[in-house]
Amino acid sequence: MSEKDVIKDTRPRMDTVIEDFRRKISTVRTGRAAVSLLDNIMVDYYGTMTPLTQLASVHAPEPQMLTVQPWDQSQVNAVEKAIRASDLGLNPSNDGKLVRIPIPPLTEERRKQMAKQVHEIAEDHRTAVRNVRRDANERLRKMLKDKLISEDAERDGLDEVQRLTNTYIGKIDEFSKAKEQEITSV
Repeated sequence: MSEKDVIKDTRPRMDTVIEDFRRKISTVRTGRAAVSLLDNIMVDYYGTMTPLTQLASVHAPEPQMLTVQPWDQSQVNAVEKAIRASDLGLNPSNDGKLVRIPIPPLTEERRKQMAKQVHEIAEDHRTAVRNVRRDANERLRKMLKDKLISEDAERDGLDEVQRLTNTYIGKIDEFSKAKEQEITSV
């Protein structure tokens, strides 16, 4: 095993952090209807907490409206209750077959709250990238201690891991800035 193997293992782990970050910020409400807004909603489906996306189809027919159509019509009320109980501040209504969710425009206070939430998610993921860096650095130092690699190889590996870390943290910053811009623009 060489320092190149450590770096080869580090890159996909950091990619995973970025993908998780993208998925999490896509669920933050912006004021426009987005199907991903309901990705984290869990519905009590016959006593089992089930993701909404596994028991209904979600559509955005208009920029300010989402519709949820459960495949099991008897679950319309459970879906409505789960959406109402979420911390998204939405007020769904149902007509017996379909749950309609109007997306109200965000207030200034709610926009600031959402921007803060994006910032917190970004910070958590920056920490995750740094943890991946720490693990890679520890592996490189252990390899040097066990005399599997030279000091130069270790230094090159540490430099490359730091470059990767800077790149991925830059990506997180870029995505969070774009999302905050999307939230704060009226």
